[in-house]
Amino acid sequence: MARGVGSSDGKRRPITARELARMIGVSQSAVSRAFTPGASIAAELRQKILKFAEEQDYHPNAIASMLSKSRTNIVGIVVSDMSNPFYPALIQKLSQGLQRIGLQSLLFNITKGSNIEEQLSALRRYNVDAVIVISATMLSGATLHWATEGRAAILINRVVEDADINCVCCDNVEGARAIADHFHELGRRRVAYVSGLSHTTTNLERQNAFITRIAELGMTLTGRVDGGEYSYEAGRRAALEIAAKNNADAIFFANDILAIGGIDALREDVGKRVPEDISVAGFDDIPMASWPHYALTTFRQPLDEIVTVVVGMLEDGSCQPGQPSSVRRISGGLIVRHSTGPLG
Repeated sequence: MARGVGSSDGKRRPITARELARMIGVSQSAVSRAFTPGASIAAELRQKILKFAEEQDYHPNAIASMLSKSRTNIVGIVVSDMSNPFYPALIQKLSQGLQRIGLQSLLFNITKGSNIEEQLSALRRYNVDAVIVISATMLSGATLHWATEGRAAILINRVVEDADINCVCCDNVEGARAIADHFHELGRRRVAYVSGLSHTTTNLERQNAFITRIAELGMTLTGRVDGGEYSYEAGRRAALEIAAKNNADAIFFANDILAIGGIDALREDVGKRVPEDISVAGFDDIPMASWPHYALTTFRQPLDEIVTVVVGMLEDGSCQPGQPSSVRRISGGLIVRHSTGPLG
């Protein structure tokens, strides 16, 4: 049996639902119901339509289906820092989690220096069922509310107090305190802290918890450096600034890519031995953290658990407009490698 329908250039184009219905002798709505899970249609008729559709190599037009329904099964993912290796890893796991429940993802990358309003206006024009914002640090609470208005919405890896939006993140306080305890157990007493973006809730939670805990343990904060961004170069600069004072025996960097830049600067530019002269710890546990050259001690973000919670909220509807918003902080775990150790 010939497949498709002839066109003026001699090629076979895919047949439409209307054409398939006419061939079988059923209504177009019957064809639509045959391809819709749970739709009301006799099993025998469904099988007849699906068999004929396979013979004709017919596939439903997903976009046309979206236009005719109130749901698109598409989730918009907004991210503003793809240079941080943590986020591609999170997006991959999140996309896989969404696919497991029949949802697809559409990525909106808000690049540095771009017109935020224009990019978010594009987000509002797309008929996505839900919006997941991944630590878009350049967005205020009011902007987030405007961008997600009328849709299910979840913010990952950041808490915004002035926005009525569900938040799912790692327990930053738990992680920062675990790093402080680890330094203390190693005999480190003079420690420094390096932030990425100092004004964000993520950084403030880690910074304040770390400083509070070292004070409780009788340790000394020798320096606090604002990296200005979460980047390898910022980590290098901060490490050099701390090393110039030569009074710290351990540094907690607010994330792994900062710590990796710091390790390279300490070893290559200053000649410090890591961990013998100075211990270094990060936060996130990105894949590079386990590379033998760095063997970075870090606090692992529970990505699988975060994704499970986010997907569950989309499934049960608890993140829909009109539902009370919540903040879910999920425990991670300290990963000890060779970038920390006793004074040597």
